[in-house]
Amino acid sequence: MPDPDPALPQPSVPAAPAHLGAHPLLRSRVPAGRASAGAGLRAGGPAAPPPFALPTGGQPLVAPAATSPEAGPPSPSPAAPPATGDAAARPVTGAVPGGRAVPEQSVPDPRRSALERLMRGPSGLGTAALSLARREEDADASAPAAEEASEEAAGRPVPGLYFHPVPAPDPVRVAEVSRRIKDWAVEEVHLFPDEWEGQFDGFSVGRYMVACHPDAPTVDHLMLATRLMIAENAVDDCYCEDHGGSPVGLGGRLLLAHTALDPLHTTPEYAPAWEDSLGSDAPRRAYRSAMDYFTRSATPSQADRYRHDMARLHMGYLAEAAWAETDHLPEVWEYLAMRQFNNFRPCPTITDSVGGYELPADLHARPDMQRVIALAGNATTLVNDLYSYTKELAAPGRHLNLPVVLAEREKLSERDAYLKAVDIHNDLMHAFEAAAAELAAACPVPTVLRFLKGVAAWVDGNHYWHMTNTYRYSLPDFW
Repeated sequence: MPDPDPALPQPSVPAAPAHLGAHPLLRSRVPAGRASAGAGLRAGGPAAPPPFALPTGGQPLVAPAATSPEAGPPSPSPAAPPATGDAAARPVTGAVPGGRAVPEQSVPDPRRSALERLMRGPSGLGTAALSLARREEDADASAPAAEEASEEAAGRPVPGLYFHPVPAPDPVRVAEVSRRIKDWAVEEVHLFPDEWEGQFDGFSVGRYMVACHPDAPTVDHLMLATRLMIAENAVDDCYCEDHGGSPVGLGGRLLLAHTALDPLHTTPEYAPAWEDSLGSDAPRRAYRSAMDYFTRSATPSQADRYRHDMARLHMGYLAEAAWAETDHLPEVWEYLAMRQFNNFRPCPTITDSVGGYELPADLHARPDMQRVIALAGNATTLVNDLYSYTKELAAPGRHLNLPVVLAEREKLSERDAYLKAVDIHNDLMHAFEAAAAELAAACPVPTVLRFLKGVAAWVDGNHYWHMTNTYRYSLPDFW
């Protein structure tokens, strides 16, 4: 990226509210050739900062890595791809072979100069991991790692899809998380019968979570997210889809499962029956156990935030089930509204819990932060629509995904509908990056910057897992 244009105005950064604590304007020189503001969210730097006092009141949640002898070494942070051209232009990664050009898409960034300074992050002792851009001295070292990871990764990306490559997740951590999660699933919650073991292994959840949470201080932190991810998928499979799921009666099943996350407060006469119900099926056992681990490590506000986002998820499940029962084909905008709820949002929203710190509740609740999290969830869920497209077409019945809805509602061929879905994903990704950059400028406090970095890392890790999980996914032959 070139140095900031001296002709551009240099707007002042809005001050953080007084109750957030004083935070000086972030000062650092702006070297030529570093990553763009958007790409800079996918930062380098140490995996986790030392537990120093943050001006927003954040604090470490679990003991540092040295206290967990089973934890593997810290995994590397995703490397940002080198930026080219103007800072405001973010070209779509990949080209579509076979004649359909993928134009470069730009997101105007009128506060480019201020954002470039902010994306460097705070300076001073103990703040290196909070930077939202790679340090210049790390750029050369991180490039070979990203290139090697790209060569080793299985699968191929959707042509034309906008994404950021990441280094392969640390194999030591992947192996340890995979071992622990299978022990938990088999021994603690009796999650699946023997005949489902191959599908459980093929899910590769250890590789998924290590790729999505590169700043997790220990394997114990990673396991918080891993158990919740597996529990969510158990509910989806057993209540909604592949393994006996049905839209009929789904609301009742989800409500009772949700009480494993958000406990029932009832009379002594009826409490024992509810307690017994929490062990009555695999999804409820998984929810209860995963949430118990989470609440013992997270703060009360983080746990309540997660419950809220799981209620959103369950509402999305119910909308899709209602459409299936009434044979309703949603309009494209209706489908996208449903996908804002039936999506991955509960996963990136706990990135601070997994990182061992807390984004205070008032900062998480800001409308601009909620927009960033919603856009991240929407974009990552469309990644799932695109990579699972052929898997869902091969399954019985009609599975709603964005290409299917586009084809039927806008009278497009399957190929054109799929390619338009890629464009919609790319638009959401650009909107996510622009919104994150604007928030970093408006509220440049360390926990906000680190949380934005963590959400961006989750977005990139989610794509990496979908692209490389050839056990589950394959691409259509449209190119």
